[in-house]
Amino acid sequence: MKFDFDAPVERSGTWSTRWERHAGQDVIPLWVADTDFRAAPAILQSLSRRVEHGVFGYSTPPPELRAAIVERMASLYRWRIDPSWIVFTPGVVPGLHLAARQLIPPDGHALIPRPVYHHFRRAMELAPRAFSELPLVLEHGRWVFDLDALRNTKATAFFLCNPQNPCGTVFRRAELERLAELSRDMLIVSDEIHCDLVLEKALQHVPIASLSSEISRRSVTLMSANKTFNIPSAGCGWAIIEDAALRKAFSAEVGGHVIGSPSVFGLAATLAALTEGGEWLAAQLEYLRGNRDLVEKEIGFPMAHVEATYLAWVDCSKLKDAADRLLEKGVAVYPGAQFGEPGFVRLNFGTQRTLLAEALRRIRTASTPSPRG
Repeated sequence: MKFDFDAPVERSGTWSTRWERHAGQDVIPLWVADTDFRAAPAILQSLSRRVEHGVFGYSTPPPELRAAIVERMASLYRWRIDPSWIVFTPGVVPGLHLAARQLIPPDGHALIPRPVYHHFRRAMELAPRAFSELPLVLEHGRWVFDLDALRNTKATAFFLCNPQNPCGTVFRRAELERLAELSRDMLIVSDEIHCDLVLEKALQHVPIASLSSEISRRSVTLMSANKTFNIPSAGCGWAIIEDAALRKAFSAEVGGHVIGSPSVFGLAATLAALTEGGEWLAAQLEYLRGNRDLVEKEIGFPMAHVEATYLAWVDCSKLKDAADRLLEKGVAVYPGAQFGEPGFVRLNFGTQRTLLAEALRRIRTASTPSPRG
């Protein structure tokens, strides 16, 4: 089946967070991390069947969805998990906050990456729990952890983002083994929401918990189809937690207490995505590779090669107030300060290529001095 990712989709007036902020302005919004692609046909058909049924009461995650996750972990990663290890949430972000509140003791201390998706920091601040930031450094064109900093830091928990947001790194097996070794006395909480968005054909995502039984027993792995299949508003994620005590503590506020269960639409969309969305996903990855290559060729600013995600981490340190400057040129991006690095911006290239090309044209003009009036 052919999927047309070039087809424009009108998102204005659809309550889109990304598009409504600059409604009525000549601004191309490349900030919030969702895409401008219609969901896979199998997902649309599944949601249509639920709407046709007409009853949207409280819903329980179906056994078929647990089975699909178990099968997916085994087939993609050779990771054998038990269905009972799965705890469903509305998404990965609630999982980060639950882990901070429920799994780190009040006198504990967490390590989080820098730069990283801002909810890592917010989870610690709101819990509240003490934390330190573990810097990533640019080595041979890839953003990787400063292992000396990890070696010299004592903590209760280590929070990982793999593939890494916003840097686009896919951590190799050997790198993950070293991280696990250096954090051997710590709980590991791993955000792996971008695991299906590996753009490099030669690379393979490796869940850190899949490395060994010892690592699995001290790990919480957070996953979702929300990013990969562009269904975040449907809302469904899950945590994979082998250790029964950790699982019970994590689940204390889930399912009708503080954190609600996934919606019936999230459950239906996720099941369809995992069982019938493979062909669409392969086509999307090929399209995103083309977009990634275009960004790296035309952006006009330094950036590391994007191994995964549809997010570019761009070094705009030579441009004062870069995000504001780009907005003046008609492109909205996330300022790097939100991720812990003010000199950068994060750009979402999950959009139609014609629109992306226009955005890149505008961005290149930002480094050109404005003519004097």
